[in-house]
Amino acid sequence: MYQPKSIYTETALNSILENFSKGKKLSSIPEELKVKAACFVTLHKISGELRGCIGTLEPFRENLYEEIWGNAKSAAFSDPRFSKLKEAELDEIEISVDVLEKAERIEGKEKLDPKIYGVIVSSGGRRGVLLPDIEGVDSVEEQLSIARMKGGIGPGEKAVIYRFKVKRYH
Repeated sequence: MYQPKSIYTETALNSILENFSKGKKLSSIPEELKVKAACFVTLHKISGELRGCIGTLEPFRENLYEEIWGNAKSAAFSDPRFSKLKEAELDEIEISVDVLEKAERIEGKEKLDPKIYGVIVSSGGRRGVLLPDIEGVDSVEEQLSIARMKGGIGPGEKAVIYRFKVKRYH
């Protein structure tokens, strides 16, 4: 089974394990998880294939602990792109938690770097998001194209672009 290397991924794993009656919430939340912050929880198969990813761009739960807890459950059991995670798959997944810094609006793509910044592309109430440092995404053009596609925003459509940094935990 996946062995967490941080309190962030340990929290995510316990949230998932709770669904199988094997994990539980902490009675005392560590200081680093008491802050309000947005996060994404990503599940990958050991082979590298995406298995679930759900997150928030703004914190809306009481603290980061609750944000991770909720997003981990959603990534494992409610990501519409995948079937619910089965207990038998627990030996085949890896977890990462990306804690987001506040996004900032930018005026030009020259202020992006797909290894450093995630992007939010927004147009007419639609929004596409892509985390930074995604394997296989090596150019700003690829990053923006994927974010546009995820948001249903056409290539020539006028859009607002935001960038953000993350701290990634495994």
